[in-house]
Amino acid sequence: MGGASLLTLIAPVGLEEPLVDWLLEHASSHGFCSGPINGHSASHESLTVAEQVSGRQRQIRFEVHAQEGEVNLMLERLRGDFADAGIHFWVVPLLESGKI
Repeated sequence: MGGASLLTLIAPVGLEEPLVDWLLEHASSHGFCSGPINGHSASHESLTVAEQVSGRQRQIRFEVHAQEGEVNLMLERLRGDFADAGIHFWVVPLLESGKI
């Protein structure tokens, strides 16, 4: 198993509650954070007319701090449970974490 990682999920706002429930079940030992964000892209296929005019799309961002192996397992399960849901993700290694 590798070191600690940070999994970031960017999802449509309509998936906020389903993803909160899913993460409470699958990432409860780690906890997670979430919050609203604005997504910006040159690609306009999935944007409403109002989003095209404003240049932003409301989305929800989740972050989970876990060991690399656990993150990989979460991603595997997410791919099965939320196939083609439009969730964007990335994983980055954590150099350091703790409480102050």
